[in-house]
Amino acid sequence: MQLIFPIAIPLATAILGLFAWRWRTVQRGLGVAGAVALLIAALELLKSVWQQGPQATWIGNWPAPFGITLIADLLSAIMVVLAAVIGLAVALYALAHIDPAREAFGYYPLLHILLMGVCGAFLTGDLFNLYVWFEVMLMASFVLLALGGERAQLEGAIKYVTLNLMASAFFLTAVGLLYGVVGTLNMADVALKIRPLASSGITRSIAFLLLTAFGIKAAIFPLFFWLPASYHTPPVAVSAVFAGLLTKVGVYALLRVFTLIFPDDGRTIPTVILALSAFTMLTGVLGAVAQGEFRRILSFHIISQIGYMILGLGLFTTAGLAGSIFYIIHHIIVKTNLFLVSGLAHAVHGSFDLSRLGGLYRTHPGLAVLFLIPALSLAGLPPLSGFFAKLLLVRAGLHAEQWGIVAVALGVSLLTLLSMMKIWAEVFWKPKEDDPPAEDSLALPVFPVAECTGMMSRLGFWSSAGLAILTVMIGLGADLVLAFAEAAAEQLRNPDLYISTMQRGRP
Repeated sequence: MQLIFPIAIPLATAILGLFAWRWRTVQRGLGVAGAVALLIAALELLKSVWQQGPQATWIGNWPAPFGITLIADLLSAIMVVLAAVIGLAVALYALAHIDPAREAFGYYPLLHILLMGVCGAFLTGDLFNLYVWFEVMLMASFVLLALGGERAQLEGAIKYVTLNLMASAFFLTAVGLLYGVVGTLNMADVALKIRPLASSGITRSIAFLLLTAFGIKAAIFPLFFWLPASYHTPPVAVSAVFAGLLTKVGVYALLRVFTLIFPDDGRTIPTVILALSAFTMLTGVLGAVAQGEFRRILSFHIISQIGYMILGLGLFTTAGLAGSIFYIIHHIIVKTNLFLVSGLAHAVHGSFDLSRLGGLYRTHPGLAVLFLIPALSLAGLPPLSGFFAKLLLVRAGLHAEQWGIVAVALGVSLLTLLSMMKIWAEVFWKPKEDDPPAEDSLALPVFPVAECTGMMSRLGFWSSAGLAILTVMIGLGADLVLAFAEAAAEQLRNPDLYISTMQRGRP
């Protein structure tokens, strides 16, 4: 039953939110309560998987491969916990920073439908159901992206949905071909039946179709251009959850499929992934350096960091996969937080354009600290989480004698630091012409938001502060996080436990 809760809780929350359509206060309370409940359920699931091994549930007692199966190994459970953490942080932030019009049109129910789709994608054991959960995510994210109907939003939403529908078409084509070859879509069953066909042309074609479909979802080179065109257009309470979670579902799908179903490809696909990793890192960070708008810089950095996440898959070693998993944990928290900080800066000065910002180090030193923690972590400075994530990947690359990808990873890290310092210099350090005198700065409202007073107006700050504390804790407790990442990587490299857990329901 534990596997049902991460899907059932956001679904129930969304339904109750729709019933409370006319009562914004009730919707807000439900949105936060549902996020808290999801986090509790996710932590219980992770505890169970850590102590007892992978867990599986067969809906309606239909055995695999015939029925709908939910399964959680360590990677799945970790991803569900991260989704719940981000869901709670964004739900709290939205209380102070989402406008009444978007609340009235169902922001909170849509947020929980999105979380349901994300958790469903992490827990499904069937490729067709993975496609279904992708579509649930796509529908909810498209409505959230367009919510408010502003011109820039609609333009970004059209680009977003068009490219993601193309990815869905590639995915569905691959699913159909795969079913025609092996006669099943249960991932464990496919993994067993496809082994004798691993070197065939049709199997290789299906693998590249899935790589293309998931590559679009994950925004890897050269399929990333929809992301920087759309992620900066909606309110921060939308773009932050997108930045933290949506592309990571594509990365998760790549990790799952290319370790379980296509693990032995004569190094063809891992070599391609390694090359894509290098190009993704480079193009993303160069795009970020060239930008002058807060969220567009962060959007290009999502692309760059996806390159690090798939680097371990390209190396295809246990150490590399552990580095990728550690990097995903670090990045989801850090990137969400940077978007939240951009929203807090916007709340103070009313712009995301770097040239129109400035002086926040002097007037809002707490906000400056909240930026520096995730920014320096993203660049990989010790003792923050990003340092250990990059160290693991660099060590894995050196051990595999992949000198080129190591050089790219280190160079991109320096450029990441450069772009983060560009934001620091423009938004926080340089003086702003219309800043009040220093002695009057404490009189400024901390984060002025319409209809929010007192503690409510500070929820955005505390949401960001909570994620910043997590970033520091991951760095200081890197040994514990590494233990989870290494155990999850061992399960990916040795999928027999996943397969046997899935097949326990056979008659």
